[in-house]
Amino acid sequence: MTDSPSPQPPAPAPRRAWQQLRASDLRAAARLATQATTGVTHIVEGVHQSVHASLGLRGSAPGRTGGLTGLVYRGVRGTTRWIDAGLQAALGRLEPWLERVLHAAPGEVDVEREAVLSALNGVLGDRLQADDNPLALPMLLRQQGQPLDPLALHAAGQASGKLLLLVHGLCMNDLQWTQGGHDHGAHLARTLGYTPVYLRYNSGRHVSDNARDLAERLEALLAAWPVPVQEFSAIGHSMGGLVLRGAVHWARGQRQRWPAQLRRLVFLGTPHLGAPLERAGHGIDLLLASNPYSRPFVHLARLRSAGITDLRHGHVRESDWRAPDRRAAPVPLPAGVACYAVAAALAERHCGLADRLLGDGLVPLNSALGRHDTPARGLAFPPAHCHVAWQLGHLALLGDAAVADRLVQWLGAN
Repeated sequence: MTDSPSPQPPAPAPRRAWQQLRASDLRAAARLATQATTGVTHIVEGVHQSVHASLGLRGSAPGRTGGLTGLVYRGVRGTTRWIDAGLQAALGRLEPWLERVLHAAPGEVDVEREAVLSALNGVLGDRLQADDNPLALPMLLRQQGQPLDPLALHAAGQASGKLLLLVHGLCMNDLQWTQGGHDHGAHLARTLGYTPVYLRYNSGRHVSDNARDLAERLEALLAAWPVPVQEFSAIGHSMGGLVLRGAVHWARGQRQRWPAQLRRLVFLGTPHLGAPLERAGHGIDLLLASNPYSRPFVHLARLRSAGITDLRHGHVRESDWRAPDRRAAPVPLPAGVACYAVAAALAERHCGLADRLLGDGLVPLNSALGRHDTPARGLAFPPAHCHVAWQLGHLALLGDAAVADRLVQWLGAN
């Protein structure tokens, strides 16, 4: 006679939408709604004035109507601002009570909410931060979705002298390094003894701003690490690679100490020479601006963050995006640091030029490998430090076994 299987505990019930809310989310959503109302009002008034201009009637300013019509539009905008101020004040007073009612258990990580916020920050993060919106994500060094605590790691025997930083890409977060059950950081911890540390940042900000803030945090982290740092390496996926390059460049200019401890940089699908995704959006700007009746709708097409715009030419410095032609000489790979590049291609190895230009669906092959027709505008990755993953997409780089093996080979080399 066999024992009957013990009853399994019931699976936890899925959390309802209202249970995933935070009190600050309500205030932030109200701010976004009033901003959207103001934006739509600008667009409608712009179309209205375009019609007036075709009849020879002038407005009070470009894109603004005059007379009684202009007064109505100004009234709508003023009322919207008044409503916004009232909502912010009321929700601010209710926030402590709402937080007690709605928030998750202490230490719990809401993966879905984090993913939604990260995507929103990638598209509008610069605007959210400028408006002090609670939905703007602060930069944090984390492990398993929790703020990094080096002393607690040391007490648990988990702080080694080999430190590995992982920096995610656009519209993503530190929890999304796990793809298909695989996490490059956890894999390298098991195979090579690294202590992985994950960065979570607002990817809608300028790359140069995130690079500066990351450099400051790394200076503090390595100075306070509880055991002697024998080796420090970093992996950046997509935009994360640009942030890493910018951080090293800025830190060396400020004579910070941590770059001297940096041994290896690995770039996974990083658009060193730019990405066509933002270029397509730039073309929409030009198309809409060519017609006086569609010109007001350029405001909608420009809902691309500063971070997305930086991807257009692979900018890593403030001077890059402030340059009039946005084509400043690229920042070279940091001297004294072993740099590696992994590119992916959706096509097969023996494919045409068009397939190679498509790359991984977001980043062309040559951009990920730093190859330019003009050598002075390229990046000097040694051929042995480059790897192309064929028939693989941009996000699949995070879970591919062959890429994981190549990381072990590179980061484990003497």
